[in-house]
Amino acid sequence: MAPRRKCPVCGSKQWHKDSSSGLVACSEGHVIQNYINESGEADDLGNHTMRKRTLKSGRQKKARQSRANPKLYHGERARFHYYQCLQLLLRKQIAALMALWDLPSEFEIVCRDTWMLHLNLLPRPPPAEPYHHLREQRGIDSKAGDTKLSLENAEESKSDDDVDVNERQSSSSSSEEEDTELVELLRENSEFSSSDEDKDHDSRYTTKQGLQQSYRFIDTYDRPVNCIAVLIVACWAMRLPVMYKDFIDIIEFYELPYLDFLRLLPHDMTCHLTKHAVRALSPRFSPNTLYLHRLASRLAKLMYADYSVFTPELNASPVLWRVVHQCLGSTPTLYRLAKRLGHILLLPLTLHHTLAPSLQRVAPGDPESHLYDNIPPELALMATAIVVLKLVYGLDGKTRLPQVAADPASALPDIHAYLSAIRRMDEADNRCNAKRFSSRVPMSTGDIDDATLDEFLDFCERVLVRPKNGEADQQILDNYFPLSTGNLDGRPRVTTPHAVAQGLASTRINEDETDNDLQPGESYTIYHSRDVLGNLPEEQALIITRSAKWVGVSDDYLCGVVERFERRLQRWYDKEQRREREEQQEGMEA
Repeated sequence: MAPRRKCPVCGSKQWHKDSSSGLVACSEGHVIQNYINESGEADDLGNHTMRKRTLKSGRQKKARQSRANPKLYHGERARFHYYQCLQLLLRKQIAALMALWDLPSEFEIVCRDTWMLHLNLLPRPPPAEPYHHLREQRGIDSKAGDTKLSLENAEESKSDDDVDVNERQSSSSSSEEEDTELVELLRENSEFSSSDEDKDHDSRYTTKQGLQQSYRFIDTYDRPVNCIAVLIVACWAMRLPVMYKDFIDIIEFYELPYLDFLRLLPHDMTCHLTKHAVRALSPRFSPNTLYLHRLASRLAKLMYADYSVFTPELNASPVLWRVVHQCLGSTPTLYRLAKRLGHILLLPLTLHHTLAPSLQRVAPGDPESHLYDNIPPELALMATAIVVLKLVYGLDGKTRLPQVAADPASALPDIHAYLSAIRRMDEADNRCNAKRFSSRVPMSTGDIDDATLDEFLDFCERVLVRPKNGEADQQILDNYFPLSTGNLDGRPRVTTPHAVAQGLASTRINEDETDNDLQPGESYTIYHSRDVLGNLPEEQALIITRSAKWVGVSDDYLCGVVERFERRLQRWYDKEQRREREEQQEGMEA
């Protein structure tokens, strides 16, 4: 409306607007000059027409800032990086074993091939290296004209440290997608949490337990202990007479990289690890015998089932001699008897009992089922030797004497002297055991003598000190640990206890043949391993305890294996007796 002013003609202050023309006139009809009130509802608007409440502000809403560490890898990229760390661990372990055991260079080739098979046999194999990470390594801009980069060409530019994992990558398909769309999809995939990512599990995870495990970032077969399983299978492939305790000993003595491995990784690798990956790469204890055997036997079984790669049998003769000589401290006579009994019991000397072609397949409920056949081979040989000792000595407090010189028991040492020698070997093991500085063994520095304290300091120098900036180990020791214990190699002065039974008197022959004395193998007692209220005789408990500790299993588990072998031997003996009676009867009828 026009301002409140008087009409110059009639002096009226009342005005109105003509809707058709837009002119303003007073109540008397006089039109005000040079004033037109135009409507803002015109259809044709000019370039400078102002609008209210119709235009949106150009200010964009502030995006929520992520608090996540940009250096940490997630998703498939984190899993790929995790396996790069595992591969570096395996390479350091191979180098350490070749130096410790003086292995040939072919050992590294066998380990590399076994590692490749292990990766292919995983329930959820590691992914190929992410596409956008390859572009970052190649220095290619995603906005540039080069929009097609195949993984096959990227593999050729990778370093040697990534070859083993990257050989699992398949060549990229000839997709016509735009580069920006592919980068966006990869970015969204990398932002997924590990729990959401693991939902896309492999078809092998069809059971309830598998579904629960598939949500984890690191599964059972992804842990560093599987590198030890690869080394074990490689040693079997080369017919090396190794036992699981050999790996456990050098792990606990920090001669084989496994415990506290992260300190050996470079910073440019550890800075990308999440807390879950750090926890998985930091095992607190060494693996036990049964766990190592379960992983190694599974790997050998799948290698043969999927790729027809057969792992040869154990080089049993040296292992059996170590069991007889180092653990039981006995003579070659026990070795010969245990070897003969092993043939009777049909012990499978393969990593997995299904790999033994001559093993008879029976139902699990059959008394002749192969329970405890899929056990560590050194444990089976140990149980066999214990059965021989029970046949000769009884180990029940009763004296058994051979009646003829041809009896093999006459070549074995006297039972009382032999048990005394076993006790002395136990005491020597406690004094000279290289694993006494393990985290499993409770030890107080206030309760040890000066010599043991010096050995412990030498152990700490080698284990806890990490070279920095290329500084040599010996230089660090001289600067921070100027101790001189007379041990030049930095290792504790450990002397391995040896068998003492060879110098003992042999078992005497009972020439009188009195009725009160038992013969070897007579009145044989089988103790039920599930009898929790019963106690073993002192003689047998001494042998069981030492043997179980030496192999790395519990006493109850070893008792179960011994009982199973004893019952198998009893069935074989009954069959032989029936066969002899039938042959005699046929001879009499003829």
